[in-house]
Amino acid sequence: MRIEPYAPCYLDSVIRLSLRAWTPVFDSIQKSLNADVYRAFYSDNWRVSQQEAVEGVCAAEDTNVWVAIDTDSTVGFVAVKLHSEDSMGEVYMVAVDPDFQGHGIGAALIERALDWMKDAGMSIAMVDTGGDPGHAPARHTYEKVGFKLWPVARYFKKL
Repeated sequence: MRIEPYAPCYLDSVIRLSLRAWTPVFDSIQKSLNADVYRAFYSDNWRVSQQEAVEGVCAAEDTNVWVAIDTDSTVGFVAVKLHSEDSMGEVYMVAVDPDFQGHGIGAALIERALDWMKDAGMSIAMVDTGGDPGHAPARHTYEKVGFKLWPVARYFKKL
């Protein structure tokens, strides 16, 4: 497995692996949230909004993206944003193809991102994720590479 900078030729495979990786996450979110709140967030198919989000992140000038390649297949990606005013780098988006999860690819992508953040002069890194069961593998990976949880309570109510 190798990690290399994102190029537009990877977009379709990054979208496909992301949607596959995030299916159990969105199933979990749907079970965790009130149905009206879930529909307010994802009024149409979540895959549509997530595909648009991946496309936007991969094209954004303020985001750096790397892909994990295994035997010429794209198996994961990570996107990073810098917040220079806070000297903070943010792991903004990360996904690993479900067929390749559990092999350290997510951790390797995040370590690559952390090294880049440090080289860019950032003094702290953050990542934001869900507390629902679908995000448990992501939380495990973040803790594996040294992130510490900062408990936050976020409440939602449909108006």
